Amino acid sequence: MIMVRYADDIIVGFQHESDAHRFWNVMRDRLAEFSLSLHPDKTRLIEFGRFAAQNCKRRGRSKPETFKFLGFVFICDKSRRGDFRIRRKSRGDRMRATLRELKEELRRRINRPIPETGKWLASVVSGYFAYHAVPTNAPTLAAFRHHVTVLWHRQLSRRSQRAHVLWTRMAKLADDYLPKPRILHPWPSVRFAARHPR
Repeated sequence: MIMVRYADDIIVGFQHESDAHRFWNVMRDRLAEFSLSLHPDKTRLIEFGRFAAQNCKRRGRSKPETFKFLGFVFICDKSRRGDFRIRRKSRGDRMRATLRELKEELRRRINRPIPETGKWLASVVSGYFAYHAVPTNAPTLAAFRHHVTVLWHRQLSRRSQRAHVLWTRMAKLADDYLPKPRILHPWPSVRFAARHPR
């Protein structure tokens, strides 16, 4: 059994489905003793892991279910060598919400100097990367940086009727101020590897 918990969000993994059902029933009864209950929309039992894909094919389903946890979608995937791995991808709805907030803030900053806005955007992108730059999530990082560049380009082009900024100049501004997407966090197998000095 494996368990990952953050505040009141929890994932529990079992090798056997019977163990998962048993745990579910016991946890539901235990919570009921304190007048608590599992969230009906967020609590579910899914098949996930190394054998989920082949089991799905045997049952006529295309691919295993995914689940969302702490801002990521977790997906059954394979490495280039064909080994099972868990792919983590930033939730699209959360990224769109962040970009909407960014768009509004850029409107408020429309007359600020370019270096000031560039430094502020650099901190925003760095903050996004600090959380989301996990292995297998590189395409999302690149997409976020691109969307930020597009929003900044629109803001600069709306400053006046003659303020249109060529994309070549915009790309240079993005390179000057916005950090490049790169993975900052190690694989879980490396991060949680226990090593003894002997």
